Amino acid sequence: MTNLKGRILAGGAVIAAGSAFAGVAHAQAFYLQEQSVRAQGRAFSGEAADTGIDSIWWNPASIGGTQGGEASIHASAIIPRGKVVDKGTIIVRPGQSPAPVGGDPVAKNPIDKGVVPSGAVSYGFGRIAVGLAVSAPFNFTTNYAEDSWVRYTADKTKLRTFDIQPTVAVMLTDQISVGGGLNIQYADATLGNALPQLAPGLPDGSQTLKGDGWDLGWSVGAQYRGGPFTLGVAYKSAIEHTLKGSVTTAGLLGPLAAQNREIFTKATFSTPWQAIGSVRVQATPQLALNAQAIRYGWSEFDAIRLGSPLNTAIPENYKDSWSVAFGADYDVSPDWTVRGGVQWGGTPTRDGERDARVPDTDRFNVSAGTSYRLSEAFTVDAAASYISFKDAPIDRTTAAYAGSPAQTPILVNGELNDASALVFSLGARVKF
Repeated sequence: MTNLKGRILAGGAVIAAGSAFAGVAHAQAFYLQEQSVRAQGRAFSGEAADTGIDSIWWNPASIGGTQGGEASIHASAIIPRGKVVDKGTIIVRPGQSPAPVGGDPVAKNPIDKGVVPSGAVSYGFGRIAVGLAVSAPFNFTTNYAEDSWVRYTADKTKLRTFDIQPTVAVMLTDQISVGGGLNIQYADATLGNALPQLAPGLPDGSQTLKGDGWDLGWSVGAQYRGGPFTLGVAYKSAIEHTLKGSVTTAGLLGPLAAQNREIFTKATFSTPWQAIGSVRVQATPQLALNAQAIRYGWSEFDAIRLGSPLNTAIPENYKDSWSVAFGADYDVSPDWTVRGGVQWGGTPTRDGERDARVPDTDRFNVSAGTSYRLSEAFTVDAAASYISFKDAPIDRTTAAYAGSPAQTPILVNGELNDASALVFSLGARVKF
C-alpha cells in the first residue's frame, strides 16, 4: 500500500509543481508558457531578446534602460481536445487470471478548458529599473469519468501554481543590460485515483491527495543591443518544491478495509530549469525577425521523494528537452503591428513511462497576433494559436497495494490521439 500511496502522491507533486489549466496545451509536460499575449502572437520566438514589460518572465534584463512606468495584464483561454484510448489494459488481481480493466475505453476531452491570467508592472529610472511579474507557469486540470479505463492511474486532478517574480535590471553600458529576480512560487494540488477491490464487480475505493506549499527559485539574464541586432540569454533555476498535505483512502472493503484512513505527509520534487537564447533582428524599419531556443532541464524531475511515514522515492525519469521557435513582427503603421510564428517542442516524457495524468507528447504550434496602440499610453494585444500533438502511447505500468499480498498490477496499454488545442489571448499595456 505504501508504494501505491507514494505513486499517487507523486502524481500530485508532479502536478502541484505548476499551474496549467490544460494538460496538452502548455509548452512541455506541465509547464505553461502563456505569460504574454505579444509573445504568443509570434509563437514565443524572441522573448529573451525583446525589451519591455512583456518579456520580463523570460529575461529580467528586458526592462533595463526603460524610463517611467509600464504595466500589462493578460488572459489566455485554452481549449484542448483529444482522446485517451484503451488498447488492452489488463488488471491482475491476486490469485486470479489477468482480465481487462473494464470501464469506458475512450476518454474524450479529459483536459478541462480554462482561463489563465498573468500580469506585470515595472518602473525605470534610466539605467536602473525594477519590476514585478505575477504568472501561472505550471498548471493542470484533468477530469476523467468514474468509469474510465484510466481510473486506477488517474481520476480527477487539479493543480494551481502562482509565481511572483520581483526583478531588478541595470544598464551596464549603452548596449548591455543585465537583470535578475526571485521566483516566489506557491503550489496547491488536489488529485485522486480509484483503487480496485480484491473481488471484481465491487465498487472501487478511492484515494485523494491534498497539499500546498511556498518555495523559492531565481532568474537571471542579459541583453546586448547593438544597432539592428538584439541578443538575449537568460536562465531560470529549477525550484525544489515541498508539498505538505494528506493522503485519504476510503471505500475499501473486506481485507482492505483496514487501510481506510488519512495520512499526513509531504513530498519533494523539482521543476525544470530553463536556459534561453534569443535573437531579434530589425531587418527593415517595419520588419523584425525573431528566433529563440530553450533547453529545459526536465531531468531535475527524476523522482518524487516522499517523507514520513511513507519514506520512499518514486522514479519519474523525465529527460531534458528542447523547444525552438521562429517568428516576425511587422509594423503596418506607427500604431498597428501584426505578427506570426511557429514553434516546435519536444516532450520530456518517455515511452514506457507516460501516464494519463500527464499525457504529454511532441507538439507543433502555429500562432498569429496583433497589437494596436490606442493612445501614446495604451496598447491592446490579441493572439491566437493552434497546437497539434503527436499521437503517443499511455503505457506506464502501476500496481495497487504493491509489496503486499494484495498487490494488484495494472498493465497499462493506451494511447493519446487526435489531440489539439486552441489558445485565444487578450491583453493590454499601459505606460505611466
